Amino acid sequence: MDKSAETTTSQQTSRYPGADTVLPAGTPAPPFTLKSLPDRSYSLSDFKGRPVVLAFYPADWSPVCGDEMTLYNEMRDEFAEYGAQVLGVSVDGQWCHKAYAEAMRIHFPLLSDFEPKGEVSRRYGAYDSDNGFSKRALFVIDANGIIQWSYLSPLDVNPGAQGIFRALDELTAGGGERAEVGTKREVPPGPSREQPADQRL
Repeated sequence: MDKSAETTTSQQTSRYPGADTVLPAGTPAPPFTLKSLPDRSYSLSDFKGRPVVLAFYPADWSPVCGDEMTLYNEMRDEFAEYGAQVLGVSVDGQWCHKAYAEAMRIHFPLLSDFEPKGEVSRRYGAYDSDNGFSKRALFVIDANGIIQWSYLSPLDVNPGAQGIFRALDELTAGGGERAEVGTKREVPPGPSREQPADQRL
């Protein structure tokens, strides 16, 4: 782990990442347990030994979020080729997630970071405290629970999937090279495995 990542890790116990940053590659992914449905919870540790794609998003039922989650849902088979599990995270309640997943026919877990509100999002640097919802942020976590790639997208832009697949390709290659952390100023190419970026929240 490089020195900057070590510094970030040591600071997690005392404060959250800065307002314009997400946790970078090389950082251990903060553990969590969140409800998806009233009778179903998931923990990050449930997926130890396989890659996890963690997609934070502002809200169920909003246009860009719908496009993004639908895209990842349509690519479940492609993610499965890497053995990767996709998890969506927002501050919506579990009943809202249940209705949304049924209406949109989403077949991967949508996790409720509802109470304490945004707690997990904050740990990852993916909480918008001004607006009270999760930022649009992506993380690829390896089989050992280490973040290998992260990206913070503008709220009104669907980040697509190419950055995720590049990071998964690197994990599959086994070269150990980490993808560079994304920023709001650096939008990855939209989906061919994607949809055109939508300029709505």
